[in-house]
Amino acid sequence: MRHRLWLLPVLAALAGLPSVFAAEPAVLDYVAVQSVQSGWLSSDAKVEAVRDTQLSAQVAGAIVALHVKAGDNVRAGQELLRIDARMASQGAAASQAQVSAAQAHLQVAAKEYERQKQLFAKRYISQAALDAAEAQWRAAQAQVQALQAQAGVAATQAGLHVLKAPYAGVVASVPVALGDMAMPGRPLVAIHDPAQLRVTAALTQEQAQRLRQSGSVQVQLPGLLDKRLDIAPAQLQVLPTADPLSHTVTVRVPLPTDVAGALPGSFARLWWQGSAPDAAQRVLVPVKAVVRRAEMTGVYVRSANGQPQLRQVRLGQAQGEMVEVLSGLGADDQVAIEPQAAAKVR
Repeated sequence: MRHRLWLLPVLAALAGLPSVFAAEPAVLDYVAVQSVQSGWLSSDAKVEAVRDTQLSAQVAGAIVALHVKAGDNVRAGQELLRIDARMASQGAAASQAQVSAAQAHLQVAAKEYERQKQLFAKRYISQAALDAAEAQWRAAQAQVQALQAQAGVAATQAGLHVLKAPYAGVVASVPVALGDMAMPGRPLVAIHDPAQLRVTAALTQEQAQRLRQSGSVQVQLPGLLDKRLDIAPAQLQVLPTADPLSHTVTVRVPLPTDVAGALPGSFARLWWQGSAPDAAQRVLVPVKAVVRRAEMTGVYVRSANGQPQLRQVRLGQAQGEMVEVLSGLGADDQVAIEPQAAAKVR
């Protein structure tokens, strides 16, 4: 009983002390919103080769020779691979033999026709015999022409077993191996011309219209060039049709030939000068800072007392890792880049 009475004031004193195991407030990282030059608009794009070819087989057969691999430089007309052509070669040889036999028969028919004409001139044979000799000679000529055409088809068929580069370029991929079975339409080698590259972007119809009216267009290659490339508006190519599913318009911009290191498929950004309605200041925040809860979209903003406060915003178009905020934020606001940690702060 005495021990219990002695513990009562001790427990009472400890109850008024803060717990040593209380969690420390988390340290949040904030980032200031980015303000973009008002007159410029941008869109994600990609680099692609103007000449990008998937070479496929036109005949069936096993691949017996493979001369290239991905990354090789090839010249125009260079042999890339060879398909087993033994049956085609034998067929071509048989066709050529038939042509030789028909030509020998034609020579015999031609000589017989000449003799019949001489006999007819001396009145030794009738007109009917001469006409029969002429018909045999003409039939032999037609037979030679038909067999020569068949031999040409057989030779062309044998030539399809050799795959050659249509132009000088770089081998992008070789999705087959030695011994694989080539089938008509199956891709065998992909090549592209690195000397002719362009930037392609899919824009909304409104953006495409503003791009046509723009007086200045630039291309940005992040990680490759420190500055943007100025492109003459006359070099722009806006395709006259829109995609029926996304309703976007494809825009193509040729890259200068002196841009070294650009690879087809790499990321790019297309910039163009906006019109007068775009003169307002544009605010960008990181995409990972955005919080989506049911129908609410917001970000955690540093309040006056330094605590994070959830604020509803209206988002615009995403630009890579950033997204435009149309309303809800000002140029002086700071947003938390870890919304899950900010939500736990009380």
